[in-house]
Amino acid sequence: MPTTALLEFTLAHARARDAVHAAFDIPAVIAGLAEFGVQPVQVSSQARNRGDYLRRPDLGRRLDQASQQLLASHCGGSCQLALVIGDGLSPAAVNAHAIRVVRSLVPRLAADGIEIGHAAVATGARVALGDEIGAILGAHMIVMLIGERPGLSASDSLGAYLTFAPRVGLTDSGRNCVSNIHGAGLGCEEAAFRIAWLVREGLARRITGVALKDESGGQTPRRILPNSS
Repeated sequence: MPTTALLEFTLAHARARDAVHAAFDIPAVIAGLAEFGVQPVQVSSQARNRGDYLRRPDLGRRLDQASQQLLASHCGGSCQLALVIGDGLSPAAVNAHAIRVVRSLVPRLAADGIEIGHAAVATGARVALGDEIGAILGAHMIVMLIGERPGLSASDSLGAYLTFAPRVGLTDSGRNCVSNIHGAGLGCEEAAFRIAWLVREGLARRITGVALKDESGGQTPRRILPNSS
């Protein structure tokens, strides 16, 4: 193997490992959400540390008891949409891109009368953790922004997962995903456009997952039904 190729591979591998173990900048995320008047609840999964999180994916899919109680105390009624920002497998991706996506997403949703009713920032998070968070908060739909598994081509890729009627035990077939959000992939503006389209359509049709195909390109979104709020 040529020296240049070997060095590029070694650098990419190191960046991927660093992304997995990067510190989740929770204060910056909370401060970023405050720009939009959103006060998130900080919660944790049952994974006690990064080692547990990587070895036991199941622990990252359920909230610890203290977080369950905290969310229940902040519920205050159902809402159309809840936002969850979780560290996932690349906290570096969340630190770099999550607030930028939210900044583009909020006005798109507001134009259709949709606002973020509840928000949570979750550590030790797997995608399914959002289902329990959304169920406790009484959200009709959740949008979860989470760091994706780093690869050699992108160590800071963010994913957005949308779930209608979130509840514990849902499978991935019940979610829509907008993935590969990073500087050399899907831009934050385009990602926000797709997410907003899926939120509108998901609330209007009361579905997400395999039953909701992303047809956001050039389509006119239908209005939210009155009984979906």
